[in-house]
Amino acid sequence: MMEEHEIELRPFPPFLPPHATVMMMGTFPPKPEKRTMEFHYPNFQNDMWRVYGLVFFGDAMHFQHGEEKAFDAEKIKEFLTERGIASCPTVRRAIREHDNASDALLAEIPQCRRICTTGGKATEILLTLLETEVKAKDFKTGMTIAARCGDRDLCVTRLPSTSRAYPMKLEKKAEAYRKFFVEAGFTVV
Repeated sequence: MMEEHEIELRPFPPFLPPHATVMMMGTFPPKPEKRTMEFHYPNFQNDMWRVYGLVFFGDAMHFQHGEEKAFDAEKIKEFLTERGIASCPTVRRAIREHDNASDALLAEIPQCRRICTTGGKATEILLTLLETEVKAKDFKTGMTIAARCGDRDLCVTRLPSTSRAYPMKLEKKAEAYRKFFVEAGFTVV
C-alpha cells in the first residue's frame, strides 16, 4: 500500500527587489520546527547567511540576530534589497518523501541576467525550465552556463549547497559565492 504524503506549499513568497540583477534559487525551506525566522534559508544550521556575511562583510555572524541562534530576517531583506539580490525557491509545492528539505518570476525583475542555484536539486529543477544545451549531470559546481528564458539571455551558475550536510568548509563555500558575486559586478570584501 502506498504511503500518502502531504503536499506543502512554499511558506515564503519569492523575494524580488524590483531592481535585482541576480536571483538566488534554492530548493525548498525546511519544516517549520527547523526554522528560526520566516524567510528564505531559515534554518540556523544552514550556512547561507554566514556565507553572505563573509562575502560582503568579512563576518560570518553579520546576519545573526543578536546572541540568539537565529538570523535577522529584516536585516537580510534590507541587505538584499539594497544590493539588488532576489531569492526564490525553484519549487512551489513539495512532498517530503525523505522528511527533509517554480518558477523564476523573471518578469518581475526585468534587470536580472544572472541566476545562481544553491545545490544540485535546485540546479536540476531550474534547468528543466530554461533553454540550454547543458544537461544537469554535466553542470558541475562552480560552472557558469548560458541559458535562455523566453527572450532573455541568462548566465546560470551552480554554487555549492550551504547545507551543513554538504561536505565543504564554510570558507570554501564563501570563496565560490564571492567569485560569483564579483563576476556579477558586486563589491565584496
